[in-house]
Amino acid sequence: MATNGDSRRHAQAVRMLVLCTLFWAVSFPTMKALNLAQQASIPEGGSWLFAALCVMLRFFFSALIVLGFCWRSLRRISRGEIQQGVGLGLFGAGGLLFQVDGLMYTSASTSAFLTQCYAVFIPMWLALVRRRWPPLSVWMACMLVVWGVTILSDFQWSEFRLGRGEGETLMGSLLFTGQILWLERPIYAGNNPNHFSLVMFVVMSMVALGVVLGTGHSPSASMAAFQHPASWGFLAILVLVCTMGGYMLMNYWQPLVPATQAGLIYCLEPVFASLFAMFLPAWFAGWADIEYPNEQLTVTLLWGGILITAANIIVQIPLSLKFIFRNGRATETEPS
Repeated sequence: MATNGDSRRHAQAVRMLVLCTLFWAVSFPTMKALNLAQQASIPEGGSWLFAALCVMLRFFFSALIVLGFCWRSLRRISRGEIQQGVGLGLFGAGGLLFQVDGLMYTSASTSAFLTQCYAVFIPMWLALVRRRWPPLSVWMACMLVVWGVTILSDFQWSEFRLGRGEGETLMGSLLFTGQILWLERPIYAGNNPNHFSLVMFVVMSMVALGVVLGTGHSPSASMAAFQHPASWGFLAILVLVCTMGGYMLMNYWQPLVPATQAGLIYCLEPVFASLFAMFLPAWFAGWADIEYPNEQLTVTLLWGGILITAANIIVQIPLSLKFIFRNGRATETEPS
């Protein structure tokens, strides 16, 4: 039975994950502004170069900050912490590269809502691993997600074509599913978050570096993407707010709640992102001398977002209630 201390810690974890979604929400308009500023600096660069540069530098500087906090304890880093960090880094790097590149071809709000599809992917994956047919609620949620994606992406059923931005964002969401599940593997319980976060950030930076080198651009040409001072300001926001705030909160607090319940909390992210996208783009445009207008609350965004959010809630509310009635403690986790 859970103690009062356990209940308070669980409640604190929920609050911290809500704050995490707020920090992450800032990243959507910020990453898009950074990409637009880089495109203005080197038009021939290509969106994959800009996405990889963003991820590489963002997590390189984040790794340096984390190293400053834990360098004395690194002599005690365990094999499990290294394995956990490598897994998180590979899933996270892939997810972010697809997400950032996809942002060049869709709006920040649409990207934020489509990213939340991992909240449906998680219970479906657990159902497949456990070889149990998903409940009716999962199938209902899948139908709502397909409907929401159709609205958000202006999907043309007659042409069987999904836009590049929306397709890449969905691929990123699938990889984020792996990241969330990897973080909660029981064999990693008790790992030091500073240690595996450092490994995670280093791996993400190295993966992105490989993509940068694969584009064929020289280091000097690549760094020309940051010749505008505003680009460094955007990068600072991504490092200090979205990474040191968002990812560190996730790594510290998500293991205290089940993955399904965390997925429900993360559904707040696109709501915050849509609110930020209504005023941050104009501010960023003024800083970087780019054309990036504020987004408007359109009928397409409203209904597409409502459908995807409703799908997440349909899947996860029953699962979350199980844990609430079981004293708020995680009793269902994926196999190790």
